[in-house]
Amino acid sequence: MFKLFDNKNSDPMKVKKFYYYSPDKLKLIPIKNFIPKSILFLASFAIFITFTSFIIGSLIFDDSTSLILGKQNQIIEEGYEKEIDFLKNKYKDLAENYNELVQTSNDMRLVLNLEPLDLNTENYGIGGSDFDKDEYSTFIQGEKVKNIYEYVEEIETNLNFETSNYEEIQNKFAENIDLFNNLPAIRPVKSSIGDRFGMRFHPILKHRRMHYGLDFLSNTGEEVSSPGDGVVTYIGNKGGYGKVIRINHGFGYETIYAHLSKYNVKKGQKIKRGDVIALTGNSGSLSTGPHLHYEVRHNGVCLNPRNFIFEDVKLFEDSDSKILANR
Repeated sequence: MFKLFDNKNSDPMKVKKFYYYSPDKLKLIPIKNFIPKSILFLASFAIFITFTSFIIGSLIFDDSTSLILGKQNQIIEEGYEKEIDFLKNKYKDLAENYNELVQTSNDMRLVLNLEPLDLNTENYGIGGSDFDKDEYSTFIQGEKVKNIYEYVEEIETNLNFETSNYEEIQNKFAENIDLFNNLPAIRPVKSSIGDRFGMRFHPILKHRRMHYGLDFLSNTGEEVSSPGDGVVTYIGNKGGYGKVIRINHGFGYETIYAHLSKYNVKKGQKIKRGDVIALTGNSGSLSTGPHLHYEVRHNGVCLNPRNFIFEDVKLFEDSDSKILANR
């Protein structure tokens, strides 16, 4: 039992000693070396413990709050990443479809004798996706996702416009079915192209001269097919060209086939696109080996035959893989 002041002095402000009660000695015993600084130390220690407990509690609360907020942010960010992945795939699909549609439209315009689209302008075609860049893979803001949606919607608008344009071309195609049945539009022989249309150094004549057709590299005896409907107007030998066939396709178009080894048609015979008209060979004094020399002329003017090979567009293929005109 503690006694805070001496019984002989009731004034607390004049306390000099502190006592404790000893059960063994049955009396009050003064506490030695007990000074007021001890009380100050104990009070300070209690305040320190209280303050430390408050700080630790605050840190634990802050950590819990940060953990919860961090988890919420992670969920939100994962949601945005899923949206961006979806938009990235949608953009790539749209870009691929749009570019393919524009290229097909341009090929059909050429067939229709319409002015082709300038594919180099920014109005046509879609370039590589910017979504592959790092700055797009770390979107965490809803506004940026909204901007991507708006961009995709713009692409969809362009795609719908080009689809409408494509349908218009198809209607024009149907109106000119006779022209397209006759137009030279496919590769006459299934082989790779050698010498192309234009100026070249002739391997036999040893000087530069105009090459008015395409040379298809082939072995002797490969089938030569008509690229369009028409009538055979010439069969015979023509000096350096060897065995030659000429076909009139109407609408001012003619095709010529040289260095043949065998004829499969007769003069005046009507033929359809895909009919075998001859076999490749090495005839003629200007031939350096087995190949097909192929020319396309319009109103007597030689044109680049490469511009009349459209099988990649599949405009002239039927389900049996025999290349025919749309009917």
